[in-house]
Amino acid sequence: MSEALAVDGAFGNRLVELREIKEEARRGPDDAATIRQHERGKLTAHERIELLLDPGSFTEIEALRRHRATAFGLEHRRPYSDGVVCGWGTVHGRTVFVYAHDFRIFGGALGEAHAQKIHKVMDLAEAAGAPLVSLNDGAGARIQEGVTALAGYGGIFQRNTRCSGVIPQISVMLGPCAGGAAYSPALTDFVFMVRETSQMFITGPDVVQAVTGEEITQNGLGGADVHAATSGVAAFVYDDEQSCLEDVRYLLSLLPSNNNEAPPHEPTDDPADRSTDRLLDLVPTDSSRAYDMCSVLEEIVDDGEFLQVHAGWATNVVCALARLDGHVVGIVANQPAMLAGVLDIEASEKAARFVQTCDAFNIPLVTLVDVPGFLPGVDQEHGGIIRHGAKLLYAYCNATVPRVQLILRKAYGGAYIVMDSRSIGTDVSLAWPTNEIAVMGAEGAANVIFRREIKAADDPEALRRLKIKEYRTELMHPYYAAERGLVDDVIEPAETRSLLIRALAMLRTKHADIPARKHGNPPV
Repeated sequence: MSEALAVDGAFGNRLVELREIKEEARRGPDDAATIRQHERGKLTAHERIELLLDPGSFTEIEALRRHRATAFGLEHRRPYSDGVVCGWGTVHGRTVFVYAHDFRIFGGALGEAHAQKIHKVMDLAEAAGAPLVSLNDGAGARIQEGVTALAGYGGIFQRNTRCSGVIPQISVMLGPCAGGAAYSPALTDFVFMVRETSQMFITGPDVVQAVTGEEITQNGLGGADVHAATSGVAAFVYDDEQSCLEDVRYLLSLLPSNNNEAPPHEPTDDPADRSTDRLLDLVPTDSSRAYDMCSVLEEIVDDGEFLQVHAGWATNVVCALARLDGHVVGIVANQPAMLAGVLDIEASEKAARFVQTCDAFNIPLVTLVDVPGFLPGVDQEHGGIIRHGAKLLYAYCNATVPRVQLILRKAYGGAYIVMDSRSIGTDVSLAWPTNEIAVMGAEGAANVIFRREIKAADDPEALRRLKIKEYRTELMHPYYAAERGLVDDVIEPAETRSLLIRALAMLRTKHADIPARKHGNPPV
């Protein structure tokens, strides 16, 4: 009995020491650093992880890791964790891996040990087949460690690329991230940002001013709103960290753990056969009148809930994740309320990326079409609309997930083809009786085909109107495409939800063989 007590006493001393070290690692360098972090409107790494993961589920790894650098006095500053917290936990009960920069330690800058911890958690995520979330609040490479810090970034980039399309990778920007710290997020599937506190840029405002003479603030150069509306780097933007991390959890609930699984199914009380009569009031029959496509989505999807991706960028196309009868779908839809829903360079890029992401993670695609064509203009042509439009074409042609197309109104020219038409492989094509599928609008077509006749007529305007009506009657009536097998059925708008759900249920066991190849060569 006395021997057991002696052993317990020895262990007791060691346990006290272990607990003190772990508390020091969690507490950070000092309380003042935590206060400064909070004064900036930012949470600490552990506080962020607690918001992201299910309560009590986090398991940390390498919390006691310390760097081995000796240059520039670093040998006297060897805090535990080396500025990054790594581990795993659960979100809605499913395993998720996470790493979070600790800005209180070296400003979250990446050194050799710091990078190796991230490499370890990335390798674990790949091996376990589980999503990886990075909570980024780091100042780039640790200058005092030189090239070893740069090599650490290289290892992260290589793993980002290897895991691309294998496990979901989500980057959450929660502080200033420059240089190499901005490239890893750019390689991931989704980027979240918080206004005022998070920025991304390759070179900061001081360097920009020194090189170009331009004066600009950090937020003006690479703030959340810039990347959400102008560059398209940020898929989601929020006013605070709490709401941001809440939506990270929501996004994870819509994604599979890896590319070998289907997205999680959620039972719903929204009936699969619910009539969508309200669509008759939401969508004008006059194809020249605008409406909000988001209202259409609300009427169709389960409980009216969907998560828009890149809601502030390329707003003439809507990309969203939602559920139909409890099953996750990716929706691509033209937005007639913005630029009449036309496709341009940015809309093509946005939709192409979304289609690729859905295809990578086994998310069926529903495409809602109301498109007048590609945006004409010198800027678009010189900016490479051919190349960028081809990205969307390539993404759809390459997709093997179930694909359903619904044509609401206009579907003109090459834009009709690109928006997942039957000719490029959609599985089921449906149309409303208001559909207008043609090479171009009746007005433009009549002006081209009957140009000479109209010019020579005694009353050119009257003849032009007659020829427009003739063209519309002959080639643009709502059953023209259905008669030729390019549309499977012309449906009533009230049947939209139920028929989409039936089509997707039929396609749930779809199997598509693809040619053996190393990889395709998409336009970039």
